Parts: sequence; C-alpha cells; structure tokens
Amino acid sequence: MPRLRILYVDDEADIREIVALSLGLDSDVWVCSCASGAEALAKAAEWSPDVILCDVVMPAMNGPATLARLREHPKTADIPFIFMTSRAQAREIEHFKSLGAIGVIVKPFDPMTLADAVRSHLRSAGVTAVHPAWPNAGDPGRRSGSRSWNELSGGLIGPQ
Repeated sequence: MPRLRILYVDDEADIREIVALSLGLDSDVWVCSCASGAEALAKAAEWSPDVILCDVVMPAMNGPATLARLREHPKTADIPFIFMTSRAQAREIEHFKSLGAIGVIVKPFDPMTLADAVRSHLRSAGVTAVHPAWPNAGDPGRRSGSRSWNELSGGLIGPQ
C-alpha cells in the first residue's frame, strides 16, 4: 500500500498531538505537523505532502488564508487541501469547498478512522498519485489534471 504524506496545520498543540497520534495508527501514513499557516507554507514547499489537513480558525493566518497562499506558489498550488473544523453546517462546508478544498473533516473526529477519512476525500476528488520515490509507491501515477510528482516536488526523494 502506498505511503501517504500528510501535513497537518493547527495552532493548538494538544490537537496537533491527537491528530498525529490518530494518523500514526496507520503505518502507511507519514505525518508532519505545523503550528501556523506561515510555517505550513514553508514546510509544504520543502516536504511536498500528498495532502494538507488544516484547521480553519488560527491566529495571524487562518485556514482559508493559508490555502489561498499555497495556491499562489507553483510547488504547492496543486497539493490537495482538506479543512478540519467544528463548523459543520452544510453552507459552511460548501463555502470551504468553494475556496478550493477537496473536503472537510468535522471536529470532533474519530481518531480510529481519521486516515481512512483523508483517503476517502482524496478518492472522491480523484487523487490517486503517490510519490514515486517512496517505499512501496507502485505506479507513480498523476493527480487528476496536474503535473507529475517529480515536477511538483523538484525531485524530492523520500521523507525529509
């Protein structure tokens, strides 16, 4: 099974720890956490995650602003983005999707199924690519309508 690189962004340390532990239950997931949108911009460009999970409400740069800034840069523009929030009203979820997110995971979430929820959003969005240099990566594939992983990552090899 392909390894999945997930960048998680949340200003609350305890939530970052819970998410990291939850995703860590799946041996095919690598997680990197960031405490702010600004930190996520740098880490996403450096680490080339498969997907970014991001809290909506954060100081300085909130989740929607983080997504907008990621879309401005070629190395991060095509990374699938999922919001995590307690705002679960249908109109709010549609608003987050209209900003370019592929989905929304509602807090509180089930820690036992968080990795599966991420994969489900990726499948629903038609995202099937994995980084070709990862162990057990199989066919490198392509994200739907996007450049190859090597083009996106600048040839990044393995976890950093």
